[in-house]
Amino acid sequence: MQTNFTAEQLSDPHVAASEKILRKCVHCGFCTATCPTYVTLGNELDSPRGRIYLIKDMLENGRSADARLVTHIDRCLSCLACVTTCPSGVDYMHLVDHARAHIEKTYKRPFMNRFTRAILAAVLPYPGRFRLALKLAKLARPLQGLMRAPALKPFAAMLALAPKQIPAPSPFSMPGTYAARAQKRGRVAILTGCAQPVLDPAINEAAIRLLTRLGIEVVAPAGEVCCGSLVHHMGREGQALASARANVDVWTREIEKGGLDAIIITASGCGTTIKDYGHMLRLDPAYAQKAAGVAALAKDITEFLASLDLPANAPKGLTVTYHSACSMQHGQRITMAPKQLLKAAGFTVRDPAEGHLCCGSAGTYNIMQPDISAALKVRKVKNLEATKPDVIATGNIGCITQIVTGTAIPILHTVELLDWAYGGDIPQKLRGFPLS
Repeated sequence: MQTNFTAEQLSDPHVAASEKILRKCVHCGFCTATCPTYVTLGNELDSPRGRIYLIKDMLENGRSADARLVTHIDRCLSCLACVTTCPSGVDYMHLVDHARAHIEKTYKRPFMNRFTRAILAAVLPYPGRFRLALKLAKLARPLQGLMRAPALKPFAAMLALAPKQIPAPSPFSMPGTYAARAQKRGRVAILTGCAQPVLDPAINEAAIRLLTRLGIEVVAPAGEVCCGSLVHHMGREGQALASARANVDVWTREIEKGGLDAIIITASGCGTTIKDYGHMLRLDPAYAQKAAGVAALAKDITEFLASLDLPANAPKGLTVTYHSACSMQHGQRITMAPKQLLKAAGFTVRDPAEGHLCCGSAGTYNIMQPDISAALKVRKVKNLEATKPDVIATGNIGCITQIVTGTAIPILHTVELLDWAYGGDIPQKLRGFPLS
């Protein structure tokens, strides 16, 4: 793609980086075939190619974002299926990140939109606030039917997504060190997370139990905060970078204190962001090198387990359909490890049709864009159920929260099944279910 930026514009490192990305696009349109919003809406401006044109026009002309551009950028899930598909290597992720930051700086959203986004940014990254919000949601659920005005749809979506039962706080969510229960073969830190330990603490519990049984010492460091993903995708660059710096400091201390073989992440949405810390903080001389080191150590739990060469188990007679989260398959390019681990553990593993398409969760997307999200969820659930599984497995809490509202089939994190297969108790979510 030909660009016409001035030398003055290119002196801004963010603009210069985006200009290089824009020049790689050759207008081929391969991205439209795998873009969930284009497939759903059929609007060229709701495809990666269309959004690239809008972003180019905005940045090249040095103008503020307008309502038309914001509408189409807000509809982007950041699923990154387009990045996987693109034959030219267009780095759409960093381009749309820049666009969102530019929107946040130059565009004044309608009041209710600003208010909703501010609430999400002030609540979701903080476990204590999030737990309180879920308790309040249980009280407000009877009001859901009254929230029909467009500006109130996000609040109706929040109530619909809020679980009926909130798990009790887990001791595994507190800072601490968990000793290896077999001959020690490594030391890792684990990301506690923000929303996940409130919604489903069993995930990290299973990961820690499994890792320690395999001889891995696990540390949950004090001072860790949200990875920054939620606010990063809202264009709140300052808040996201502050979270990244805080975590880099925490994990660097652990590296210096006892060494780390990996930083384990059990939510793939967080993993994609943490692996990008080196890019996010590349212009900060105090953090660039440390952030790159942290990003290099970040591993999805299945990525790390695959490196341990786990033994094969006898068949379990249980069929598991694997839903590959977008942040896993497109963001981190981890596609085979989870399925291979499940097969080696004794499960029969199936793939759903259209596995590349997003389920519609995408961080806060199912709150801010509930109609598109609902259409994608219906499509995803139909494809998952068509495989007739006993269980659905995935590697992202956002996907679990989304899909569970559309099917009666139990859905678990991959590590919960692996913990069970390698000596742990049957997961709580499977107790009472008639499994084949």
